[in-house]
Amino acid sequence: MADKNERKCRTEDKVKIEISTMADLEDLVGRLEKSVERLELVSLKVPVALNWGTDAMNGDNGDVAPYMEAFDVMLMKVVADYMKHSKILGEDVEKHAEMFKAAFEAQRDFLLMACKRQQPLESEMSTLLKPMSDRMQEIQNFREKNRGSRLFNHLSAVSESIAALGWVAVTPKPGPFVKEMNDAATFYTNRVLKEFKDVDRKHVEWVKSFLSIWTELQVYIKEHHTTGLSWNKAGLAISGSSSGACPLAPPLPPPGPLPFLSSETPKDEARSKLFAQLNQGEGITKGLRHVADDQKTHKNPNLRSQSGPVNSPAKTCLASPTSPVSPPPQQPKTPVLELEGKKWRVEYQENEKNLVISEAELKHVAYVYKCNNSMLKVQGKINSITIDSCKKLGLVFENVVGIVEIINSRNVEVQVMGKVPTVSINKTEGCHIYLSVESLGCEIISAKSSEMNILIPHGEDYKEHPVPEQFKTTWDGTKLCTEAAENVG
Repeated sequence: MADKNERKCRTEDKVKIEISTMADLEDLVGRLEKSVERLELVSLKVPVALNWGTDAMNGDNGDVAPYMEAFDVMLMKVVADYMKHSKILGEDVEKHAEMFKAAFEAQRDFLLMACKRQQPLESEMSTLLKPMSDRMQEIQNFREKNRGSRLFNHLSAVSESIAALGWVAVTPKPGPFVKEMNDAATFYTNRVLKEFKDVDRKHVEWVKSFLSIWTELQVYIKEHHTTGLSWNKAGLAISGSSSGACPLAPPLPPPGPLPFLSSETPKDEARSKLFAQLNQGEGITKGLRHVADDQKTHKNPNLRSQSGPVNSPAKTCLASPTSPVSPPPQQPKTPVLELEGKKWRVEYQENEKNLVISEAELKHVAYVYKCNNSMLKVQGKINSITIDSCKKLGLVFENVVGIVEIINSRNVEVQVMGKVPTVSINKTEGCHIYLSVESLGCEIISAKSSEMNILIPHGEDYKEHPVPEQFKTTWDGTKLCTEAAENVG
C-alpha cells in the first residue's frame, strides 16, 4: 500500500514537472517568435519601431508611437508574403510588386513623421504627401504602359486599389475608404481566379496574399486611426520659425493633390477665379479706362456714321502667349498582328475584315487593342481573349478554355463556334454575343455596360435575349435581395 502511494506521488510530481516544462517551453516559443519577427523586419530593411515614451510627448524625436510597430509587423507579414508570391509569378507582376513595396515604404516614412509632429496645415499636406503620390502614380503608369501584358488583370488589381494608401488624408472614416479600394481590386482579382483557378494555383495564392494586405490595413486603421491619422499633438510643428522648430524637409514647390483626392477640375478652377474677380466689390472698376464725352457714340452721332468699326487696341492685338494652342495631330499607330511569346497582339487595325489567328494553341492568349471596323477570326483552342478599347469589331473563335473579356469598347459582336466558360463585359456600349449549342452553359458577367444582347440558337436562326441593365434591390429582413427590374429584359 505504501509503495502504491509512493508511486502515485512520484507520478503527480512528474506531471507537475511536465506541466511546468510545457509552460516554460510555450513562453520560450513566444519569445522566439517575437525575435524572429524582429529579425525578419531587419532582413526587409524595415527599422523596428521603438516604444512611445514620455520623451516623445515632450517633443523628443527619439521614440515613436505604438502604431509604427504595428505597421512594421504588417510590412513584415502580409506585404512580404505578397512580394514572395509576386516573385514566383515573375514577369510584370514582380516589377509591379517592387513599386508597390516602395509605395508602402513611402507611407511608412509619412507615418513616422506624423507620430513625431503636429498636424500640418492643409496647404502643407500636398508637399508632405508628394513622395507617396509619386509612387502611386508610378504604379498606375506601369499598368497603362503594359495593357498588352499577359497578366494585365494582376496589374489592374494593384493599380485600381493603390489609392487606398491615401487613407492618411481621409477623415473621419479612413477605414471604409480602404474597403472601397479593396472592392475595386476584387473586380480584377475575380478575373484572375476565373482564368487560373483550374489552371495554375500559384495565381490563386497571389490573389489571397494581395487582398489580405487591404484587409489587414483596415484592421490596422480601426485599431490605431479610427477617425483619421493620429498626429502627435505635443510634437514639433511641421513649419513655423516662431516655435523654434525646424521644417521636416526643405520647402518644395506645392505639387498637385493626390489623384483620388482631387476635387476641383480645371473648369472649376477657372470658375473660382471668375467669382473671385466678381467679388471684388467697389474695386472691380479700378482697371477701367475713363471715356471722354467726345468719344461716346451715343453723344456723337458722327462717330456712328463712320465707315468701318472703330479699332480697339484689345481687338487688334495678336493672341496672347497664354492662348490655348491646339495639339498637333497624333500620328497613326502601326498595325500589329503577331505572336509575342505566348501572347497574340492584335493592335491598331483599321477597316481590316480578314484578320486571322490560325495557329492558336492552348497556352496562348490573345489581346486585341484599339481595333476599329475590323473582323478577327481565331482558329483552334486558345487560353483567353481580351478585347480592349475597340469599336465596331467582330470576333469569331472556336474554343476558349478560360475567359473572353470585352473592356471599354463599343459595338462589338462575338460569335462562339465551340465552347467558352465565361464572357465578361465591362464598360462597354453595344455588345452582341452569339452562342453555339455547346456554349449555352456559358456565364455572362457584366458591369457598367449597356445595350447587351445574348443570341441563342433557334433552329437555323438566333433568338435575341437582352441582358438587364436595371435592377431592383430590397431588404428581406436579413439580407439584400437584387433582381432584374420587370420593365427591362
